[in-house]
Amino acid sequence: MNGTPVGSFDAITIDCLDPERLAEFWCQVFETKVDTRNGDPVHYIDLLPAAGAPTLRLQRVPEAKTIKARLHLDILVDDLDHAVKQVESLGAVRAENGQLSEYGYSFQVMLDPEGNEFCLVRRED
Repeated sequence: MNGTPVGSFDAITIDCLDPERLAEFWCQVFETKVDTRNGDPVHYIDLLPAAGAPTLRLQRVPEAKTIKARLHLDILVDDLDHAVKQVESLGAVRAENGQLSEYGYSFQVMLDPEGNEFCLVRRED
């Protein structure tokens, strides 16, 4: 490389069938609001970035999720059990592999309302 970046980071994008539904879920998780909506019907929704985080973008796609994602969000929490209950009350469900502990972290794999994986993570003391 010649010292010039290819580009700048824009957003983390989640493919989904219903961007409005997922925007409501993720806005509550991160206590943020919708920044922009584009398209008619809405094809892209950008959320206002949470402190220290990039923009989360929801993109309408025609197909449902069918396999495990290779990229997911890790959400750092203070109390894992409490955080699990909070996101479950918003419509998330626990993934089948349960709560795990390894390499100094405890985490619970969760699925958002469309089945996209994300992890609630607590650093072990």
